Amino acid sequence: MTSPSAAPPARDLRDRRVLVVEDDPTVREVASGYLRSAGLIVDEAVDGFAALAAAERTPPDLVVLDRMLPGIDGLEVARRLRRTRVVPIILLTALGSTDDRIEGLEAGADDYLAKPFSPRELVLRAQSILRRSVGELAPEAPFRLGPFAIDPSNRVVAKAGTELTLTAREFELLAFFLKHPNQVFSREQLLKEVWRWDFGDLSTVTVHVRRLREKIEDDPTTPRHLTTVWAVGYRMTVDRIDEG
Repeated sequence: MTSPSAAPPARDLRDRRVLVVEDDPTVREVASGYLRSAGLIVDEAVDGFAALAAAERTPPDLVVLDRMLPGIDGLEVARRLRRTRVVPIILLTALGSTDDRIEGLEAGADDYLAKPFSPRELVLRAQSILRRSVGELAPEAPFRLGPFAIDPSNRVVAKAGTELTLTAREFELLAFFLKHPNQVFSREQLLKEVWRWDFGDLSTVTVHVRRLREKIEDDPTTPRHLTTVWAVGYRMTVDRIDEG
């Protein structure tokens, strides 16, 4: 790992707050240093209980969370954070198996990086998530699609008049599908279009689709809207589009 000065500034994100939760002082110092040099406000915590207290005291816009922590582990921290707030989570994990990564995503993580990781990649992932969550682009007009009403700029979506509680990545995935109704997308395409990754673990998409179905479908085991096209990918099936 090299000096944090290598990270590029991001002036549009200078008021964004990141909570770095890591018990290894070297990893915590380097990760925090790179994020600060990118213009972000960084708070630090050394264990799970301290992380929950910090998030309650000063709510972060993003959490960078080590999976293996003393006290309560990162997965339990993610689950507890999810009960009280919607905040993007990047999980840092030294466990490399697909099952371990899936477990982290199912606990509520939006993204993950395997240790040892590049601090610059961490900064890029953090900036990408924060820019989408705070609306980097020009405001988008609200629209309706079947039973769904979505306001992309304010990141609010409702089904049949009931607002849905989604993580940042779940919102982005649903918004993408709603903007491209009745089109089939492979997991590789979704990874590139929604995650902005040119390559990565395709199970990331699978887990998020499953989580999204649990929130938008009346019966997730027999989805009506977010359907699987076997051996191809996924499609958002709707009856009609309403403007406005």
